[in-house]
Amino acid sequence: MRLNPITRKRLQRFRRIRRGFYSFVILASLTLLSLFSNYLANRRAIVVSYEGSLYFPTFQYHDMATFGQQDEYGFEDVEADYLALQATFDAADSGNWVIMPPVPHDPYEPDFDYEKPPPNAPDSRHWFGTDSQGRDVFARLLYGFRISILFALILVFVGQAAGTAIGSLQGFLGGRFDIYSQRFIEVWSTLPFLYVVILLATFFKPGFLLLLAIMSLFEWIRMTYYMRTEMYREKTKEYCLAARSFGASRWRLIFRHLLPNCLTPLVTITPFAIVGAISALTALDYLGYGLPAPTPSWGEMIDQALASHNRDKIWLSVAPFSAISITLLLVTLIGESIREAFDPKQYAHYR
Repeated sequence: MRLNPITRKRLQRFRRIRRGFYSFVILASLTLLSLFSNYLANRRAIVVSYEGSLYFPTFQYHDMATFGQQDEYGFEDVEADYLALQATFDAADSGNWVIMPPVPHDPYEPDFDYEKPPPNAPDSRHWFGTDSQGRDVFARLLYGFRISILFALILVFVGQAAGTAIGSLQGFLGGRFDIYSQRFIEVWSTLPFLYVVILLATFFKPGFLLLLAIMSLFEWIRMTYYMRTEMYREKTKEYCLAARSFGASRWRLIFRHLLPNCLTPLVTITPFAIVGAISALTALDYLGYGLPAPTPSWGEMIDQALASHNRDKIWLSVAPFSAISITLLLVTLIGESIREAFDPKQYAHYR
């Protein structure tokens, strides 16, 4: 499917809108970094050099016996303590070394090496402090971003693809297919989303794939209205009639001629759909119907921050609220810039 000249001009115009383009670069960079969260925040070392051999603990489990360690009870068959191993190697100066991630803490592992019970305020060991269970807030924030953005991208891709396909067929075929499918969509859209989630959560264990499947059942609806309207409008234009007269098949007509000219609503709606997906996942996690514990989740972090016994622990609320606000701001700026770049008035000429 080749982009037409107007679409290419719109993409060039988007690059000239700095607030949107730079927001896209920042968000894309953060998303790319989040894919390597295991190397940025983890209690396991990235590389260990021990007695001439290299070990990669992020890929493979190693017990304490591998590196000559013992825990406080004398056991060697538990996982190695890489922070302690790093301190031992540095003190011995024997040529062995350990490379730890920038944040040497796991989003699931509690840290109880404080005099006071958690949550503990930010310090040099935990940059953003620890939560009510002693887990590193920054690590959970980073992993929570990865889960939120990947969930939103997958959900929007599935929803927009299904909505584009169904709406395009409605507009192109018309007739009884359009009437019956439109009546079905109208009935389906009246189902209360939250009640459906609560009902299914009582029968099935909540999880990433289950939430994705449930939300995908509703995500496609809005896109069908736009694509149906666009397809109805485009199929009556002269270029489409000319393609028909030259013997273009039905599928060639759709994919080669009509869809490239119906991309405007798809492109402009997608960023705002991502905002809605992130907000919906955060809200479900906050209400307790989202991802299961102890999955790193912004909604669960907000729930902790708003608990009555944590009201004075300001770092618990600042971190997730700031992360959500910045992420949604970046996506919104991208969406507004795309909408401005794809504005039909920019390319309409009146005589």
